[in-house]
Amino acid sequence: MDTAFTPATSFGGGLLIGLGVVLLMLGLGRIFGATGVLSGAIFAESREEVSWRVALLLGMVLAPVLIFTVSGTMPALTVPVNPAMIAVGGVIVGLGASLSSGCTSGHGVCGLSRLSVRSLVAVPVFMATATITVFLVRHVFGG
Repeated sequence: MDTAFTPATSFGGGLLIGLGVVLLMLGLGRIFGATGVLSGAIFAESREEVSWRVALLLGMVLAPVLIFTVSGTMPALTVPVNPAMIAVGGVIVGLGASLSSGCTSGHGVCGLSRLSVRSLVAVPVFMATATITVFLVRHVFGG
């Protein structure tokens, strides 16, 4: 299984994520975590909470449409895993986000920048788990 090396687009994407996180914090005083945003949109406590969360989620979903509009081509997307494994992975990620009081984006992007002790523990655990998972999938199970 080959992995594309895309340093320029990855760097650009990281800058845009960082900019979005800063704007959300400055504009609404909210911390970005994708799982928390989705959960808050589904189980919102007020109409104001739903509005910004739905807008953010729509932005994430509609970004490829914007890319298509500008470039004329859709971003290439290949997922070399069957849908059942994607569903299992989603459940595991959801459980992990619940147990760690946040998801990778919340802890990694926002928590670390705020020097949150919880995030300083969670992110290395995420990274170690991801490293072990990739090794097992690619070299032990032959994925």
